Amino acid sequence: FSHHELGLSLSAPEGADLGLEGFFSFASGRSDFGLRVGALDSDDDSDLVLGGRFRTRLFTHSGDFPLDGALILGAGASLLENNNVLLIPVGFSMGRKIMLENSTTSFVPYFTPTVIPTFADDSDINFAVGLGVDMQFGSKFDLNVSGSFGDLDGISVSFSWLH
Repeated sequence: FSHHELGLSLSAPEGADLGLEGFFSFASGRSDFGLRVGALDSDDDSDLVLGGRFRTRLFTHSGDFPLDGALILGAGASLLENNNVLLIPVGFSMGRKIMLENSTTSFVPYFTPTVIPTFADDSDINFAVGLGVDMQFGSKFDLNVSGSFGDLDGISVSFSWLH
């Protein structure tokens, strides 16, 4: 996106039934910032989830290397009475935009190895790899399908309006 995006995510993370989040992100040069808020249905309770992320491009594909790369830093919290969890993911995403010939549709397959320090009753350092594809339809709509495996497993589908 060039300026900002507004969207919804539906997810099924490990240990929960379903999550629904709204998000807003805005771009500034080679970086972008995002904020998220939503609910996560786990067991008999619903958690309030809050998060933010910063992403900056570190390199662009060239004749020597075929992928683009970005550093991603985040902070997220799952808030439930007597069971709060804080996550601080640090990841490195690599992928490449593929334009369909004679079309305004593009695909960006990507993978993101991530270290996730987790602070709760039992603090830990987790590791996961995210895999996904970001599909942009024209200049206004984006669909992202992704999943992760490792210490934190899950799947997610997001739809956003781009400006």
